[in-house]
Amino acid sequence: MAATTYVCSIAHVACRLGEDLELLEAIVSNDDNLSYGKIVSVHIGPDDYMTALTDDGVHELRDMLASARVSVEEWHSFLEDFVAEPDIVARVKDQPRR
Repeated sequence: MAATTYVCSIAHVACRLGEDLELLEAIVSNDDNLSYGKIVSVHIGPDDYMTALTDDGVHELRDMLASARVSVEEWHSFLEDFVAEPDIVARVKDQPRR
């Protein structure tokens, strides 16, 4: 297994995938949603951390979202299961399908 030599901030991942940042933050806030080691907390100050993903984490997240979008019903079910904040779920449900 190759060593991780860089990670991407969750904000960069959202831009790269064309996804809602708060949606991705909600998904990765539970580290059980991606395989172990794919989500990284980066210490950026005395009490400040930033969420980042490895390249494999980005691919796993992209595949997870693509699988969830096979139908409107599947997408809405995914959002209800993976996102605890109702305002994010409502906003993302209202966005056009990609």
